[in-house]
Amino acid sequence: MRITTISIFPDYFQPLSLSLVGKAIESGLVQWVNHDLRDFTHDVHRTVDDTPYGGGAGMVMRPEPWGEALDAVLADADPGTPPTLVVPSPSGVPFRQAIAEELASRQHLVFACGRYEGIDGRVAQWASAPDDRGVAPFDVRELSLGDYVLNGGEVAALAMIEAIVRLLPGVLGNPESLVEESYAEATDGLLEYPVYTKPASWRGLDVPEVLLSGHHGRVAHWRAERSRELTRQRRPDLLSNSG
Repeated sequence: MRITTISIFPDYFQPLSLSLVGKAIESGLVQWVNHDLRDFTHDVHRTVDDTPYGGGAGMVMRPEPWGEALDAVLADADPGTPPTLVVPSPSGVPFRQAIAEELASRQHLVFACGRYEGIDGRVAQWASAPDDRGVAPFDVRELSLGDYVLNGGEVAALAMIEAIVRLLPGVLGNPESLVEESYAEATDGLLEYPVYTKPASWRGLDVPEVLLSGHHGRVAHWRAERSRELTRQRRPDLLSNSG
């Protein structure tokens, strides 16, 4: 998989060199290119924003540097399949595990991280417009990390990248870790049950006896019940989705 990040704060993405994502990059499972948007400006101040048409507070990111940055990505992209352009935005489609799984199958993900009041709307419009052959430069996905607003798209992009990369074959040491976790198919899309380790007793709190029994059937039943109970308490909306 290829991952391209574009931001006016490229250093924000240095954590990608750490932990499992960093190992995936180091081993070649993931190819990562990090662009500074200001490198695609042409004035002495390296300007990337301007006042919004129609008035209002804040500034809007200009389309020209974004257009040139995306042109550079396309020039270096593999021919055939358009890259997937992910634009983190509070007005985007909610990012869910199913979307992470879908994006993990893509060859090239490009994360365009806006700031201020966002990126000029014509950038996404241009990137998703088909040419005479009916092929758009990018498959554009505007995605929201949650029902809140951040200062920019970098934090959301980091979270999405980690959620996606961990799904790639060879990234996790034990692929079984993906089977019984929150939102997984094996848990009917519900929240994962509580987990415990040694010691069996800690500060007056004991590990549930059933987990010490060695009875796999009872353990599986307990875990399923706890998963459903936890989901009912915290995310009842997921119960209706699980049927």
